[in-house]
Amino acid sequence: MKRLLTTGVTCLMLAATPTFAANTRLELPLQELIDSPEAKAAGIDGSVRFYLAGQKTPAVVSRFGEDVTNKKTNGVGKSDAESCRWVALSALKALQQGAKDRGANAVVDIVSYFKKKEFRSATNYECHAGGLMSGVAFKATYAKIK
Repeated sequence: MKRLLTTGVTCLMLAATPTFAANTRLELPLQELIDSPEAKAAGIDGSVRFYLAGQKTPAVVSRFGEDVTNKKTNGVGKSDAESCRWVALSALKALQQGAKDRGANAVVDIVSYFKKKEFRSATNYECHAGGLMSGVAFKATYAKIK
């Protein structure tokens, strides 16, 4: 009986390990997300513009400092892309609010900042998706643009 119980517990632990250890890195297009109906539903209202580092921006009139967001979401029952889009919207909403609080109308020089390692792209953001959680971290500058 004891051996059966030990074998059962071991099997459960082995079966659960990939779920906890999964860490899939995805690069997804930011502008597509910003333009999506999900973005509007999440409260991305267009009052603040978002520009990835390397992306052409209108002239910057003034800068209001940098900020970092680090958002996580439950990945259970969602595809990696779906959970990444959801958590990226949460990060964008936080940046949007930070911009509004500072009187900025844009967030510029956005880089992905997962585990404090920068990923720069003029088109994509980085997301890490696991069996239980997905996460997006951004580092960016608040600005007033023309």
